[in-house]
Amino acid sequence: MMSQFTDKIVLVTGSGRGIGREIALRFAQEGAHVIINFFRNRQPAEETAVEIRKLGRQAIVVKANVGDLDHLTHLYQEIDAHFGGLDILIHNAASGYNRPAMEQKLRGWEWTMNINARSLLFGAQHALPLMKKRGGGAIVAVSSMGSTRVLEEYSVVGTSKAALEALVRYLGVELAPENVVVNAVSPGIVRTDALQHFDTFREGGSDLLNQVIESTPIGRLCTPADVADVVCFLCSPAAKMICGQTIIVDGGHSLLMRQ
Repeated sequence: MMSQFTDKIVLVTGSGRGIGREIALRFAQEGAHVIINFFRNRQPAEETAVEIRKLGRQAIVVKANVGDLDHLTHLYQEIDAHFGGLDILIHNAASGYNRPAMEQKLRGWEWTMNINARSLLFGAQHALPLMKKRGGGAIVAVSSMGSTRVLEEYSVVGTSKAALEALVRYLGVELAPENVVVNAVSPGIVRTDALQHFDTFREGGSDLLNQVIESTPIGRLCTPADVADVVCFLCSPAAKMICGQTIIVDGGHSLLMRQ
């Protein structure tokens, strides 16, 4: 039985764990072959690849820091050598230094901006020729509510996500004539290991998460599967008229936020 992404070639950056892993597995379940990208921790990436191969799909694992332009070039060279093209780019890899703005350092700024925002621009430049070989494609970037909301010690990451969303708008317009659809998703609070990078959640634990749930109209936290649902939709033919948008996936939580 044909699925909507049968034999599509999909790159998911930062796909060894968390949201990226869920997105990679979802595309494989829908028939796609997947490039798994990681930088620091190979084991989860290899485990994700094993799960994809169990589904009868191809999976390759490529180590690359997408914030490094040489690494980025290597990543796309590997894709071209193995698959000869690309249909979908999911820009999920993210990093950053959570500190007050007055304590940020140049290295933290450059590291965060390069991985979270710059790599989308230059990744798209590498991806476009590979997508044109396949007749077009889709790009989805994973953002966060910190792009528009002021979150504690999130100044540099939030700024990088705002830049990411601006790039999505520009790329959406510029790549539309190439039959490449570009959009972003902005998840709310998702229960993943990434929450441990925030002092607020480390200290508040389940009590704080329960408060978030109580203030979310849908009555639960956003899950990686929820994010994967929307990402896959934005890459499907049904989303062809959605261009340069950022779709919030948070069960209505941000509608009631007070800052």
